[in-house]
Amino acid sequence: MGYNNKINIFDYRKVNKSDEFEDIPILDVGPYLANEPGARENLAENIRFIQETIGFYVIVNHGIPRSVMDNAYGALKQFFSLSTEEKLKLKFGKSSVGYIAPKSTVYVTSKVNKNTKQDLNETLALALDRSDDHPYIKRGLRFVGPNPWPQNLPGFRENMVEFQNSIVTLGQKIVPLYALALEKPAEYFDNDFKEPIVWIRNAHYPAVEPEDNQFGISPHSDHSFITLLPLSAVPGLQVLTRTGKWLPADPVSDGIIINTGEFLNRWTNGRFIASPHRVIPPTQDRYSMAVFFNPAPDTIAVPLDTCCNTQNPAKYEPVSMIDYVCWYIDRNYSTDFGGKQKGI
Repeated sequence: MGYNNKINIFDYRKVNKSDEFEDIPILDVGPYLANEPGARENLAENIRFIQETIGFYVIVNHGIPRSVMDNAYGALKQFFSLSTEEKLKLKFGKSSVGYIAPKSTVYVTSKVNKNTKQDLNETLALALDRSDDHPYIKRGLRFVGPNPWPQNLPGFRENMVEFQNSIVTLGQKIVPLYALALEKPAEYFDNDFKEPIVWIRNAHYPAVEPEDNQFGISPHSDHSFITLLPLSAVPGLQVLTRTGKWLPADPVSDGIIINTGEFLNRWTNGRFIASPHRVIPPTQDRYSMAVFFNPAPDTIAVPLDTCCNTQNPAKYEPVSMIDYVCWYIDRNYSTDFGGKQKGI
């Protein structure tokens, strides 16, 4: 196991939409972040192609130092090594942040698999580290904090917040590319992402033997606008292609996976694919930090005019970001850990 250092940068002009993907495509965002002429438009065109065909890609040269991700992963390993009693002091509750024990989720909203067995991962769900007087927190919204932090892990909060700040800065630079990819001005989504809802599912996948139809996390699509996931050196993530093939997301050194979530899928009237994915139980402990990058809570997804026409009319009712994520979590999480599923 380990990272793949042989990187082939994807170019949509060299493939056809009907081609089968053999690997998750890789995009170099370095030229765009350096403001090189034409880089923004080229990247947006590649993203459009990918989001209409597989829905997942890896970015490299994104500017987040390896040390920032390593420090966050190191902090997570420390947390998950604590006793169950200590971890449950941070138990996931009505604010939808905190610790979620193994076997507390079953993704019944999946459209590709009848998930019946509890997922094997354990999770520490965190929101952005906002002050108690932030308007979102004062409104009593879910998924915005305040976070419960472990008391006996020096540096834990600092390392996680440094990662949060870095990934949010990157996410806000990625969003204009999606506007361009959808034939809108680059600033089209700017107001929606001035104060985003960012919910990070920090997970530990233990090396255990699964039952039949049981997974580290079962086949599902994310709820989000987009999800950003720094790639672990331990494989396990698999993406379902249009042809029904489960494609492994091979580790790429310093790579960050980005994929479309269901909220953006609705906003684009199904044009951008929220591809199902799963994590199979690894052969050694695996850690991940899935960053669900969402617009402000009251943002309404109405299918865009660039994604609708007389042959393809709007097929989704308008819905707010906060209503959609609440529906999604309530359906897939147990009553013991903030959801409405009984008996799991």
